[in-house]
Amino acid sequence: MKGLIFYMKRMHKLSGSKLYVNLIVMMLISSIEGFTIYLLVPLLGITGLVQTGSLSIPFLDVVTKVVNEIPEQSRLLAMIGVYVALIIAQSVVQRGQAIQGSRIQQAFIRAIRLETYRNLLQADWSMYLRTRKSDINHILNFELVRIIMGTNLVLKLATTMIFMGIQITFALWLSFKLTLFVMLSGLLLAVFSRRFTRRAKQLGEETTDLNKNYVASITDHFNGIKEIKTNMLEAQHYGWFKALCMQLETNMVRFVKLQSNTQQFYKITSAILIGFLIYFSFEVLHSQGGQLLLIVVIFSRLWPKFLMIQNSWESLVSSLPAFTSLMNLHKECVEAREMNLLKQQSTYKPIGALHGIECRGLSYRYEGKQSEYALKDINVFIPARGMTAIVGKSGAGKSTLIDSLIGLIQPEKGEVLFDGIPLSSRNLLAIRRMFSFVSQDPFLFHASIRDNLRLVDPDATEEQLWEALSFSAADEFVSKLPEGLDTVIGDRGIRLSGGERQRIVLARAILRKPSILVLDEATSALDNENEARIQAALERLKGKMTVIVIAHRLSTIRNADQVIVLEQGQVVQEGSYMQLSMELRGSFSKLLAYQQGAM
Repeated sequence: MKGLIFYMKRMHKLSGSKLYVNLIVMMLISSIEGFTIYLLVPLLGITGLVQTGSLSIPFLDVVTKVVNEIPEQSRLLAMIGVYVALIIAQSVVQRGQAIQGSRIQQAFIRAIRLETYRNLLQADWSMYLRTRKSDINHILNFELVRIIMGTNLVLKLATTMIFMGIQITFALWLSFKLTLFVMLSGLLLAVFSRRFTRRAKQLGEETTDLNKNYVASITDHFNGIKEIKTNMLEAQHYGWFKALCMQLETNMVRFVKLQSNTQQFYKITSAILIGFLIYFSFEVLHSQGGQLLLIVVIFSRLWPKFLMIQNSWESLVSSLPAFTSLMNLHKECVEAREMNLLKQQSTYKPIGALHGIECRGLSYRYEGKQSEYALKDINVFIPARGMTAIVGKSGAGKSTLIDSLIGLIQPEKGEVLFDGIPLSSRNLLAIRRMFSFVSQDPFLFHASIRDNLRLVDPDATEEQLWEALSFSAADEFVSKLPEGLDTVIGDRGIRLSGGERQRIVLARAILRKPSILVLDEATSALDNENEARIQAALERLKGKMTVIVIAHRLSTIRNADQVIVLEQGQVVQEGSYMQLSMELRGSFSKLLAYQQGAM
């Protein structure tokens, strides 16, 4: 319930006076409907079905007097005309209210979507390290839909409650005793229906867990579709998917069954209650026929509202876990916020001339303080406008060190300094603007090559695009594509080979004109010829920008000015390629000998 209250306050803040105007219009609609019911008595009096003179209904004499002033030959037609006019007026007002209500709700949902997406973009990298991307996808898709339904139900409940309040007030005005009897009956039913509500909440929590599992598993399976197909695991995965679909189906059927039980319960009870109401009115209260008729008409319209409220409440309660999930994500993003997306990116100016990057006593642990150090007491200096290579076995801490330099993660101990200035939250984004990063798993969007390149520089000219492609040895294959730069490359660039994807991403990194270029095994998928071309291009960058290379293939870093060797999160060697290769007992020599022996 806390999550629902939180987001309804947000709706109130966003909608302001529009929400109150909408509620006032709801009251007007209900008032018109109440008055049309009231007009039924004089209308029935004109037809002779009810003797209005014997009825003790408030203000009936006044209405009857007005009606009697109408010429008898046109009295029935006039009353029907008034009745129809009121119904038409109510319909027009109700249409406007429904449209305005939709605008309020859709504006709220748009604001929540934008806020959630902005919060996710502003959150730091550490949040993504501890949060499954599939859980985020689940919230942005399944849970947001349930929140839309939930807020709609709140507005619907508010409308129904206003309608009921006015109708009950009118009924109390007509007959206090009969109305009180029906209200007490409705209250008893509501108390009895609490067990339905508790069950709806339980089913809602189960729905959240099932949907989260569904999205997570689908994401994992299709990320690994190549492994599934090459290992002929289609049958096993289809069996899993079938079982999950059965669970989702069972969960939905159970919820529908719950609401059907509620409807059946209310319908049976209403039939019994109406019968008892008629008997109680005539035999105990000795009510007049016309008065009873109005009460029956009012509550024949009200009783379905009781059912609607119960069903809506059950649906709302079942959607409460969605509000909680989104609120928790919002809170986590706010706690992990590292930037203000609304601030113009151009305000984050890169720092001036770079002389070097220094790590002092840098230590970092993943997943809290109980795990082993991924980095431990790192002290290195990376000179500017040269090439520094970082090598080591898998899990040595190479990528973690790079993440620390870029400011994606915050060290537990120590600091990173740029020209003697510590990396901090104040200068983080200014420093990050100096970097271009190319990972060993290059990511491209389902768009054209031109669009993928211009992500980093929307104003790049044709000449600049081809210059960047030439640097990454990608110009030749791009020019041979059917549509050249305008070729759509598919999801994650699947229509290109691994080496082609790496070269496009490298071209994009160069197009950004960085001060520091970081390559994380960025040439691992290239053949020897293209790798040699890129190595030559990187050699030409010396003196112009700082190049940091994470490499497993040691043959690719022969021209590095400095090599840093990591082992179990610590620096075990540091020096030039030739110097380290001569230290026969060192880790670098062992890595080099192993690779040469494996070739």
